Amino acid sequence: MKHVKLGPLWVSRIGLGAMGMSAAYTGAGMNDHESIRTVHRALDLGVTLVDTAESYGPYLNEELLGRALVGRRDGVVLSTKFGRISHARGGVRFLDSSPANIRTAVEGSLKRLRTEYIDVYVQHRVDPATPIEDTAGALAGLVAEGKIRHIGLSEAGSATIRRAHAVHPVAVVQSEYSLWTRDVEAGVLATLRELGIGLVASSPLGHGFLTGAIRSTDQFDDGDWRKNNPRFTGTNFDANLQIADHIHTVATAAGATAAQVALAWLLAKGDDIVPIPGTKRVTRVQENVAADRLELTPEQLHSLDNLAPACGDHHEADDLRLLGR
Repeated sequence: MKHVKLGPLWVSRIGLGAMGMSAAYTGAGMNDHESIRTVHRALDLGVTLVDTAESYGPYLNEELLGRALVGRRDGVVLSTKFGRISHARGGVRFLDSSPANIRTAVEGSLKRLRTEYIDVYVQHRVDPATPIEDTAGALAGLVAEGKIRHIGLSEAGSATIRRAHAVHPVAVVQSEYSLWTRDVEAGVLATLRELGIGLVASSPLGHGFLTGAIRSTDQFDDGDWRKNNPRFTGTNFDANLQIADHIHTVATAAGATAAQVALAWLLAKGDDIVPIPGTKRVTRVQENVAADRLELTPEQLHSLDNLAPACGDHHEADDLRLLGR
């Protein structure tokens, strides 16, 4: 596995997103043993960046990773997120990046992850009720205390990134980026490159859609987050199948899988971008990591760059309002 410089961090070119092991998707939490095997296999293959959040479960995903990393913490760049749970309100799902809430949140994450420090502590969503300067200042205090080593933001806009970075260097920004979600290309990516901040590309496989394995929403159980996602519903779903089919065509020509093509396209965008495909299966993590060795031709990259935009927003309206503040 190749490694790249992600802001100040030296990490594997492909990371691992752990959310789906415990939350959001069909089958989450059904086989923790296989999920832990998946984490171990990823580490064996050279993956170093592993991502979670206190809100996944909530708490269950951090606890799972805590168990998985016993005896294997060294060499892992462990990232977790805070700010979507308000501990002052009794642990409800509510944006809260106040300094007091951050203090409570980090202690809980450290305990669940069974670690003395968090490599990258990421604000999950920008809290409109707390100035970003106050949040960044609280995080800077945690860096000074050794509880966290670097700070990050998730789905933040350029102005917010600049304000936070002025208080304390921001190591990474995590945002959804894939063949069918390219919002960061409109300005955020240029800001990150100007400031020397790395981009962690979440949902690089389009929540599984870009793999071509999803042909009907009947494949989802009732608790699956995608059931109500605009891109997975109604006529949008049918129209978006053309995107998946085109990726499959490119993959066939490249002698690869659709997932590997989607990841290779992202890797070709720059060494300051690290995708974190999520999976709970050993076979899938092996497939994803193999994308590190795939080089697409200029013609293949051009055809993927010029895919038709996806039909439908990538979040429901309430969640869209939380992006890019």
